[in-house]
Amino acid sequence: MQSRLVYMDHGATTPVRKEVFDYMAPYFQEQYSNPSSLHAPGREVRQAVEEAREKTASALGANEDEIYFTAGGTESNNIALRGVAKKRTKPGHIITSSVEHHAVLDVCKNLENEGHRVKYLPVNQYGRVDPESLKEAIEDDTFMISIMAANNEIGTLQPVRELGAVAREKGILFHTDAVQVVGQLPFNVADLNADFLSLSAHKFNGPKGIGALYMRKGIKIDPLYRGGSQERKLRPGTENVPGIIGLGKAIELAVSEIPEKKKKLEHLRDRLIKGLRDIGEVYLNGHPKERLPGNVNVSFQYIEGESVLLSLDMEGIAASSGSACSSGSLEPSHVLSAMGLDHSMAHGSVRFSLGYGNSEEDIDYVLEKASPIVERLRSMSPTYHAR
Repeated sequence: MQSRLVYMDHGATTPVRKEVFDYMAPYFQEQYSNPSSLHAPGREVRQAVEEAREKTASALGANEDEIYFTAGGTESNNIALRGVAKKRTKPGHIITSSVEHHAVLDVCKNLENEGHRVKYLPVNQYGRVDPESLKEAIEDDTFMISIMAANNEIGTLQPVRELGAVAREKGILFHTDAVQVVGQLPFNVADLNADFLSLSAHKFNGPKGIGALYMRKGIKIDPLYRGGSQERKLRPGTENVPGIIGLGKAIELAVSEIPEKKKKLEHLRDRLIKGLRDIGEVYLNGHPKERLPGNVNVSFQYIEGESVLLSLDMEGIAASSGSACSSGSLEPSHVLSAMGLDHSMAHGSVRFSLGYGNSEEDIDYVLEKASPIVERLRSMSPTYHAR
């Protein structure tokens, strides 16, 4: 067993920081009361929940009453998209992109089954949506536009401000899945022209199973669930108090450290990209500059990305072949296919996602191991010898 671990799969999930874990700990055994209880212990827990809401709102440039705690990004996306659709008296038109996370795409496909029409916007070779194509796609009954802030596989940043401005000008609700961006880049919901924004704590060194939905004040949607008054009836059920406390602390830390972390990750990212390209016939996927600070998605020509991943894993290097939510699929990435990559290049892709704790030594180690791995796999590849 390889003794060293170099974790480069932060796009899938991140470790909970010690400061966050310690901050959460009392809410499992000491301050365990239900925040809906009227007694003093319950009121103390309620105050802690509301403090976490304040921290989350502050991090997004939102008001406290615009933040709703959920189980994560997937549930936030469902509440926003399905909640708006359920409020309508008749089916209408939705616009999204062809490179969204399945937490949006699958919801849209389900809404199509219920009679709504969905336009899946194409992207360019970098995976970006053109705001002009959004303008052209709008119809008289378009009621919702959902475009992610940054792609989880290739790291490309979408022109969310411009896309949101198009929606705002037309009076159409705009949702953005910002799961990959929160805690990575500075922004606020007003700048993005967002009516809804989804986030998940485990992407910025918080706990799993907790997220939040920003919903602009004044918007009314139909809740997906019934059964209680928690989260102003939008997400009923006893709150995940330790998770909420952890989310609040994690987002506070992550946002305060963005300038320093961004600079560090961009340096490590660019060094890794250069080193991988130096191997030869290794191609960067996604936008060369407008991308997440820690995302490196490359295609190794003539070999399977999964073979690279397994070989890296044997050397103690954890990376991925794209979204962790679809890692069991044999189909090429829908994101890379939408960008125009052929199947062989799409199947040769590997995502390295850097994060808190990665170092120069990690980059050196990955590059030291990657080159012989690629050389060995290509030596066994019939397509490499037939080129």
